[in-house]
Amino acid sequence: MFTTLNPIPVTIIRHPKERLSKCSLQPLQGRNDIKFLKAGPNLCFDATDFILLSVDAPPLSKEDAQHPLLLLDSTWRLLPDLEKCVTGTPLRRSLPSSIKTAYPRKSKITPDPDTGLASIEALYLAKYILGDNDLSLLDSYYWKDAFLEEIKKQGL
Repeated sequence: MFTTLNPIPVTIIRHPKERLSKCSLQPLQGRNDIKFLKAGPNLCFDATDFILLSVDAPPLSKEDAQHPLLLLDSTWRLLPDLEKCVTGTPLRRSLPSSIKTAYPRKSKITPDPDTGLASIEALYLAKYILGDNDLSLLDSYYWKDAFLEEIKKQGL
């Protein structure tokens, strides 16, 4: 699969408590194809016609490629707060639950879902499924090789 000539536009809404020093998406800051927004009490984002990744949703497919992608960046525990700034009617889609994260999790407060991925993994996999295989997204990801091996192992 090759990168498309017109990359899928991405908007990332980051929870204000997200620690940038540990954020897997931070190296992507400044890219032209990715817009970062910081959530706050005054942010309302109309996500109508955007793909919004959700665990319990129909699977993402190449047929969704005409829609921009919205990614919510936070810990699983803070995700419900972050979702409050999303308005409109996004197209909720899920990633394959068979893909396991390469990121070593260490949450001491709440358990992460078994199907959860690191934000950079979710972004790469979503774009990959949509036909935009942009390996440069993973250039600064320490667990890049292990994650790509997981995708290969699952036959995607």
